[in-house]
Amino acid sequence: KKINDHGLKMKLVDVELQFDGNKICFFFTADKRIDFRALVRDLAAEYRTRIELRQIGVRDEARRLGGIGVCGRSLCCKTFLTQFEPITSQMARDQNLSLSPSKISGLCGRLMCCLAFEEGFYKFQIDSLPRVNAILQKDGKKFIVTRIDIFSNEFTVKDEEDRYIKIN
Repeated sequence: KKINDHGLKMKLVDVELQFDGNKICFFFTADKRIDFRALVRDLAAEYRTRIELRQIGVRDEARRLGGIGVCGRSLCCKTFLTQFEPITSQMARDQNLSLSPSKISGLCGRLMCCLAFEEGFYKFQIDSLPRVNAILQKDGKKFIVTRIDIFSNEFTVKDEEDRYIKIN
């Protein structure tokens, strides 16, 4: 109510009250910097304690509120991620994912955190398998790699007679 009374363009996300009641910390998100000095004075008069307002980002908001990701599990940032790593759309490309923003965005609206911590697995698997369209030779025969499956650690080749063979 106080935020609306002051006409501030901010969204209250969470509130923490210290056990001894000496401080109340309000966490909020906003697009720009906010001058909330008058709000702090009002809140201090209302609650008669020290008031702290902290602006947080949308990833921090998701961490504080929690939720269920597209995978059906609790958000990684809420359950086990201790810090946010830089995430790029190249990671989605490396993982052969659709680049549609709705498919690779988390609840916070940013690229999903799992893209970053799964990147190492994908890079390791891709480096251990031949590339698609690579030419392999065995016993004087040529084979062309047509498909790789990094999860089952196997790939499919096509021989000179257009037969497909799965290699694990």
